[in-house]
Amino acid sequence: MQTTARVIRTVIEFLVLWIASAIALLALDAVLDGIDLESTTIGDTTTTLPAALLLALVFGLLNRLLWPLIVRAMAWTGPVVMFLSAFLAGGALLLLALWLVPVATVHSTPAVFVMAGVFAAFISIVGGAIAARSDTSYRLMQVRRQRFRRRNASVRAAEPGLLCLQIDGLGHEVLRRAIADGVTPTLAKLVRETHHLAPWHTDWSSQTGASQLGILHGSNHNVPAFRWYDKSTRTVAVFSNPRDNEQRETERADIPGLLDVDGASRGNLFTGGADDNVLVVSRMRGARLGGGAGYSSYFMDLSNALRTFVRMVGEVQREIRQSLRQRRRDIRPRVPRGGVYPLVRAFTTVVATDMTVAAVVRDLIDGRTVIYADLIGYDEVSHHSGLSRPETLAVLTKIDETVRLLLAVVGQADRDYHVVLLSDHGQSQGATFSQRYGESLRHLVHRLCGDATPPEPAVDTHHADAEGALYASASLHRGDVSEETVPDERPVVLGSGNLGLISFPTLPGRATTATIETTYPGLIDSLRRHPGIGFLLIAQPDGGSVVLGADGSVDLADGQVTGTDPLRHFGPDALDKIRRTDSFDNVADIMVGGAYWPETDEVAAFEEQVGSHGGMGGPQSTPFLLYPRVLPEPPDPLHGAEAVHQVLVRWRGLGHHGTPHDAENQPA
Repeated sequence: MQTTARVIRTVIEFLVLWIASAIALLALDAVLDGIDLESTTIGDTTTTLPAALLLALVFGLLNRLLWPLIVRAMAWTGPVVMFLSAFLAGGALLLLALWLVPVATVHSTPAVFVMAGVFAAFISIVGGAIAARSDTSYRLMQVRRQRFRRRNASVRAAEPGLLCLQIDGLGHEVLRRAIADGVTPTLAKLVRETHHLAPWHTDWSSQTGASQLGILHGSNHNVPAFRWYDKSTRTVAVFSNPRDNEQRETERADIPGLLDVDGASRGNLFTGGADDNVLVVSRMRGARLGGGAGYSSYFMDLSNALRTFVRMVGEVQREIRQSLRQRRRDIRPRVPRGGVYPLVRAFTTVVATDMTVAAVVRDLIDGRTVIYADLIGYDEVSHHSGLSRPETLAVLTKIDETVRLLLAVVGQADRDYHVVLLSDHGQSQGATFSQRYGESLRHLVHRLCGDATPPEPAVDTHHADAEGALYASASLHRGDVSEETVPDERPVVLGSGNLGLISFPTLPGRATTATIETTYPGLIDSLRRHPGIGFLLIAQPDGGSVVLGADGSVDLADGQVTGTDPLRHFGPDALDKIRRTDSFDNVADIMVGGAYWPETDEVAAFEEQVGSHGGMGGPQSTPFLLYPRVLPEPPDPLHGAEAVHQVLVRWRGLGHHGTPHDAENQPA
């Protein structure tokens, strides 16, 4: 009986969609001059309806039969190129349909492609309306498509799975305010009814690369920053480079990843040991991209590409409008938001999000054991707009709606899930180093070292090395990105938020205070007294290391403070974080902790970002963990990404009531 009802419903939906498609073709035929449908005389009436019905039917069948093959053929391209190519493919399918059933005269080939795009968009809207029963059309469409793909196979398991949703860059305190202000009603409902909200504390390198590597692979040792100079290879390693990320995973191959057993990694920098990956940077290399990146299935339905394209165009115009308003009102601090940034924002908030969400929906219907997905939109917009500016909070509200969508899918899945939400770091705000002092950290160091490099502009408007841009670049199938071989004679100066790294290629091994002072007299003293620098970490000739501030120092070995403690404003765990980084093999010759002003809760980033992270100072070091109350409480305080990994691994093995699976199965 249920099967019969399903068949009847499917037939009715097909007829509705077919007739609606034919009507759309009639409207397009009337609007566009490039195509004329043939007329048929029925009695005393001349109509183009039969031609429209036939063309709609053939185009629909071709789309159903050939579109998956077209997507597989384009799978080697990046997702942005792929969904733009979708429109060309749609036009080609319509031309093929017109060739198979010549029921129209084509006067303009470009008009056919326009007609195909508009026609497919209309079909997408109608299909969504048909699917809309009790919730959003998109969610129901995705669920029903995935169930149809599975042919109703049961995936119910005795134990619940674990779904981890990472809201990239959202600090604990920012989330608390957003909950109180009604910005995130879904997360607020979880906190008030079923979940606990707690902070955790990052390592010194408060950025996605270090945090995700620790969370997913259990170790982020030898990760001093988002990018760092490797003296052994004379290159800059960066977490948006697929080859570098793959190397980080290979170095941890002996540690079981969080996702190594029936896991799925979505939109992350790393696989976490999962074999099934979608938009994972460490798998965006060469021939692997189409299959390894895993996004080709998203484009199996042309309506997905059209939906994403329309939303992407809307996001670009929204960014342009908001940027103009920010400049018109002279809101400060702010950074330039032109160039390719509107497209980068659209990629992170729309393209990457849509594909990640679709993949997670599929995972939930399939009953995956553990899923880890990164929603990156808030982090990217916060970099350029600020932590709690209206446009940033609007993006956070959209992410909250995405969470609500996925929770609804969890409710429809055959398997139960423990849903954990977390962030990888927070962000701290403030005018940038170059805005405050008229030169970048790089220019300052080169000038103090006697380099006659021409002066840089007071504000660097180049954003091509920002995280979102690099992630988009990797996704565009540009291969290994941002790998830079640096000249041997100049100091290498890199920035990761308000964490700076200075390396001297001409000085072998790790340089000490003595060798640096001999080679570049006065450099250390000038840096430690600069108002935009909070402290320096440098090795000493005796084998130890020291933290130097403007009016004092801290010996790393015993914590002895001389003069004014340079770490007094950076939190009680600052010294432990610095000691851990000091133990890394690839620690920079000078690790620069940017200044932090507690009275305004501001930092001065060495990158051109109004909201930044990567170092210490302010909310950047305190992300959040939102977990079901039935699960055991994590350690308090919870320090470091590796500790978060251990917590998630433990939760992965727990049943409905927060007890081990085997314990739940024991007789009472």
